Amino acid sequence: MAGILQNMIGMGGMTDQVVAMDLLISAKSGVRNYAMALTETGTPEIKATLTKQLEEAIDLHEKISTYMIEQGWYHPWNVNEQIKLDQQNIQTALNLP
Repeated sequence: MAGILQNMIGMGGMTDQVVAMDLLISAKSGVRNYAMALTETGTPEIKATLTKQLEEAIDLHEKISTYMIEQGWYHPWNVNEQIKLDQQNIQTALNLP
């Protein structure tokens, strides 16, 4: 049903890309927050826990970004390609009813 609605409003597979990008942004935020919390902690037990969670957050970020690169939705090493993709996504958003 969701696929039918997406096609009717002209988004098609775009929503998968949007969800993946939102997840990537959240993962980046998680990495940043764990790293900051790690620098503020004082006990070895909390430091060990935060270090483990930071490593897991970094792994999640890598998995998400790899998936997006494989799908052609993310070009972190090619700024020109990323700008083109971003402009296409902006145009798609502007053309939504």
